[in-house]
Amino acid sequence: MMNLGLMDAAFLGSLTSYDPDAAVYIAAVEAADGQELEAEVKTAIDNFVRGCKTDGIWNAIKVSCILAGARTLAGALVPLVGAAPTNNNFVAGDYNRKTGLVGNGSTKYLNSNRNNNADPQNNQHMAVYSSVPPTNGVRMYIGAGGSTGTVGSTHINTEPSNQRVVSRNRTFLAVPIDNLGYLVGLYGLSRAESSKYAYRYGSNFGEHSVSSGTPFNGDIHVFANEAVFLSDARLAFYSIGESLDLALLDARVTALVNALAVAIP
Repeated sequence: MMNLGLMDAAFLGSLTSYDPDAAVYIAAVEAADGQELEAEVKTAIDNFVRGCKTDGIWNAIKVSCILAGARTLAGALVPLVGAAPTNNNFVAGDYNRKTGLVGNGSTKYLNSNRNNNADPQNNQHMAVYSSVPPTNGVRMYIGAGGSTGTVGSTHINTEPSNQRVVSRNRTFLAVPIDNLGYLVGLYGLSRAESSKYAYRYGSNFGEHSVSSGTPFNGDIHVFANEAVFLSDARLAFYSIGESLDLALLDARVTALVNALAVAIP
């Protein structure tokens, strides 16, 4: 296997055809994996980064992981942007290069190591891409606070009959999005003003007119909110940061996941 240094000049020199941010990320993933990625996988990643920059949403992404594509779990947990997540109980067998990382609904989650109050009160987004839906019950995809009625909580969760989105609300109660079931695709929220926020579940989207509250002070978890109601979905991507256009992010992430599925043998 190759021994790759993240900032090895000779190795990074081989990635000069890629966007600089994509090149650094690819080098870090390959170092964690211990071998190179397929050319098609690298191209898919590069296209995603370039596309987000073209769309004007790249700078809003402050923490993100592509939980697919890498050859190993260690590679999948290399951050695309920002802090690396803390792994709570995931093992190699939970990871699939094409479809991502699967939770167990009880003990497995990631701490994003980004505080829910790191972004301005009225300027935040969260999103995940679910490649395999959860099995049943109330399941949390991403969030901080909320399960005990915490003021200023932010999270996305699903139930058999409805989905709920909370974006810096004054209470934990959210307006349900009824009867959508468990979907494959992007689940996201974005707040850009105090009086309302946008949500997206695949092709379902809209706005909730709910005022914001002071953001809950605590780290955002993926597959969970406060290690309660954990998800057993399989996730291929997550991002957290300032507000952005969810439709643009959806298009880019969906194209990335589809391209990886084709590129990986």
